[in-house]
Amino acid sequence: MSFSAPGSPPPPGSPPPYDAAGPFPGQPHPQQPYPAPPYAGSPDPAPPYPGSPYPGQPYPGPPYPGPPPSADVLRSPQALATALTVLLSLAGAVNLFSAGAHLFAWSLMKDLIADPDQATRDALSTSDVLTAFAGGLQLLALLGTATVFVIWFHRVRVNGGIFRPDAFTMGRGWAIGAWFIPLGNLFLPFRIARQVWTASTQLGPDGSWRPVSAAPLTAWWVVWVLAACVDRVFAQMYKRAETPEAVRDASAVGVFSDLLMVAAAVLAVLFVRKLTALQNTKAVQGPYAAV
Repeated sequence: MSFSAPGSPPPPGSPPPYDAAGPFPGQPHPQQPYPAPPYAGSPDPAPPYPGSPYPGQPYPGPPYPGPPPSADVLRSPQALATALTVLLSLAGAVNLFSAGAHLFAWSLMKDLIADPDQATRDALSTSDVLTAFAGGLQLLALLGTATVFVIWFHRVRVNGGIFRPDAFTMGRGWAIGAWFIPLGNLFLPFRIARQVWTASTQLGPDGSWRPVSAAPLTAWWVVWVLAACVDRVFAQMYKRAETPEAVRDASAVGVFSDLLMVAAAVLAVLFVRKLTALQNTKAVQGPYAAV
C-alpha cells in the first residue's frame, strides 16, 4: 500500500476518489448524501384511492356524518288532557270540601267568641279533624294534578316547537323548570303558555295571522296566581293563630282561598281543553285554516 502526497496525481490503475460533495447516482438533491423516500407524513404524490372524496385521504370512506335528524314527532296531548280534566275536577271538589270545613271552623269560632259555653269540646274536636283531613286531601290532589299537568304542559310545548320553532324565546326544558323557580313561577309558565298558544294557532287560508282569543289562558293564570298568594297568607295566619279571633279570621281567609282554587280548577279545565283542541286541529288540518 502506498500513499501519495497531498495534491499529487493518483497512481496509475487506482480507482477515482469518492467525491463526498457530488451527488449520489440517482440522488434528486445535490446535497443529500443518500436516496431516501419521502417522509411518512408527506402527501402521497399518487392519485387518490378510488372512491376517496378527498385527495389527501388514503382510504375510501363516506364523508363525515352530519347531525342526526331530529327525533321530535307530534304527539297528541288528548289523553293527558282527559286525565287532567278528571284530576282538576277532583281537585275542585276537594277544595270545595275544604271551604266547607273552614266555614264550619269560622262559624264555631264566632259562636265561641260570642258565648264560650256554646262551643262544646266535641264540636271543636270535629272542626280540627275536618280541617286536617281537608288539608291532607288537598295535598294529595295537588301532587297528582301538578304531576300530570307538568307532563301535559311539556307535551304541548314540544308540539308547539314543531309547529313553529320561531315562536319561542326559551328552551323546551323551561316548560318543566319554570314551575320550580321561586317568584319566577308566577310569570314564566304564563309566558311559555302564551307562546305555545301562538304556535298552536292556525294561520288564515292566505297565510295571514289569524288571532285566537287567549282569554281562557289569561283568566286561568290570573285566578290561579291570586289563589296561590291568598293560600300562602292563609297558611301563615292559621299557623300563628292562638286565639279564637285569630282562628276565625284565618278560617275566613281559608274559605276565600279554597273558593279561588275551585274557580282556578274550572278555568284550568277550559284552558287545557282549548289548547289541546288547537293542537289537534293544527296537526290534522295543517298550518292553514280551511276558512
